[in-house]
Amino acid sequence: MSHKSNSLKHVALQKFKTNFWGVFSFYFIVFVGVISVFAYILAPDNSQSANQMHLSIHSKKPGFNVTMLTIPSQIINDQSVWRKVFFGKRNTDTEVPISEYAITGNSLTYQEYAVDGLKGVEKTIALNVFPNADAASYISDRTFLFGTDKYGRDLLSRILVGARISFFIGFVAVFISLLIGVFMGSMAGYFGGKVDAVIMWIINVTWSIPTLLLVIAITLALGKGFWQVFIAVGLTMWVEVARVVRGQIISVKEMQYVTASRALGFGNMRIITRHILPNIMAPVIVISAANFAGAILIESGLSFLGIGAQPPMASWGAMVKDHYNYIILGKPYLAIIPGLCIMSLVMAFMLIGNALRDALDVKS
Repeated sequence: MSHKSNSLKHVALQKFKTNFWGVFSFYFIVFVGVISVFAYILAPDNSQSANQMHLSIHSKKPGFNVTMLTIPSQIINDQSVWRKVFFGKRNTDTEVPISEYAITGNSLTYQEYAVDGLKGVEKTIALNVFPNADAASYISDRTFLFGTDKYGRDLLSRILVGARISFFIGFVAVFISLLIGVFMGSMAGYFGGKVDAVIMWIINVTWSIPTLLLVIAITLALGKGFWQVFIAVGLTMWVEVARVVRGQIISVKEMQYVTASRALGFGNMRIITRHILPNIMAPVIVISAANFAGAILIESGLSFLGIGAQPPMASWGAMVKDHYNYIILGKPYLAIIPGLCIMSLVMAFMLIGNALRDALDVKS
């Protein structure tokens, strides 16, 4: 006879499955996660940081099409497949947007692309720079689905690669905040007294400093960079976790199963880690989902201020910073597209946090 589980985990999972926006947000976050991991496989421009510039075609509208000539380099690219897939291709070739070309004899004559009806520079190169003198295979039509940014880079590729920073900063920041917050909150809530007073003083001092200002201070102390931003954001988000864990432990540390654990002679750390924490993780999971969203917004703000991910690294916040003045210049999509990406990912985490709150609420 089959037995239907009525455990709290099973009930919470069933409640979560009935929440349309929670399930939709979960799959959306998984989708963004897959894009983040395999961005260089999916991006049309798979160069490192999708940084292939073509200044002659800067700020073009979505769907822009141009003929692209690729001039191969004599430098041997010895990158491994693993590094190309996860860190982008070290592109040594030269890409030139062209409007016309002709192959005559042993040379290729082409005219560089120019805007506003102007005539581009005409140049001639020998066919022997191409393998097997096959120049035609190095000329192709290129379509920029999201257009190009102010440096002539493929905006779609920058969006895909930029998802990596916004997505992974949530995981790193939440992981750091959980490590510090759960430890500090557990010590304060379980032992109380002077330990609680000292930890609460640290929490209150940290809480009194504006989050963005504290992140900027930590970032300036650690230096500008990719990992420095991740660590700085994580070091500012542990306070909320610590307060929640402290309050939960205070409310359950005198319950019967904790008293029974003490009577059996279990150590304090075992009681905390094996008996108390597993029973109070529901609110911690909910606040972690909110911290994911908060971390993404903070990183975007730092990148907008110029102290987040540094150029040429792609970041949604930096893309908004680079192009926000284009909103009044008739090309608002350059800032709106990355802004919508930030909004969508943050909203997904907030919706999944609300869904988890409802699913883990024992009173409903």
